Amino acid sequence: MKVGVRNIGHVAVVDLAGKITIGEGDVVLREKVNELFDGGQQHVLLNLEKVSYMDSAGIGELVACYKRAKEKDGTVKLLNPSGKVYDLLQLTKLEEVFETYRDEKEALVSF
Repeated sequence: MKVGVRNIGHVAVVDLAGKITIGEGDVVLREKVNELFDGGQQHVLLNLEKVSYMDSAGIGELVACYKRAKEKDGTVKLLNPSGKVYDLLQLTKLEEVFETYRDEKEALVSF
């Protein structure tokens, strides 16, 4: 999985590409989000547009990111989950937990 970070105002936009699966993408996601929160960032927008697949470890890591954000008085929101990933978020009812956006500008304003 590939990860890029763009800082837009007070929000870190984390662009993810590839698969978030056990032992690979989940570790990369965890390390990047921890790095951001440990560095004082409070608002993180995870751009899932180019994530092609996510397994249970990926779902678990999203929940862990959400929990870490709350511990640091921060926020994690999702942007553009793709077809299969969005279906998984619906199936697990996580779309009720995470604020999810289709438009980046709208997501940024929501912080």
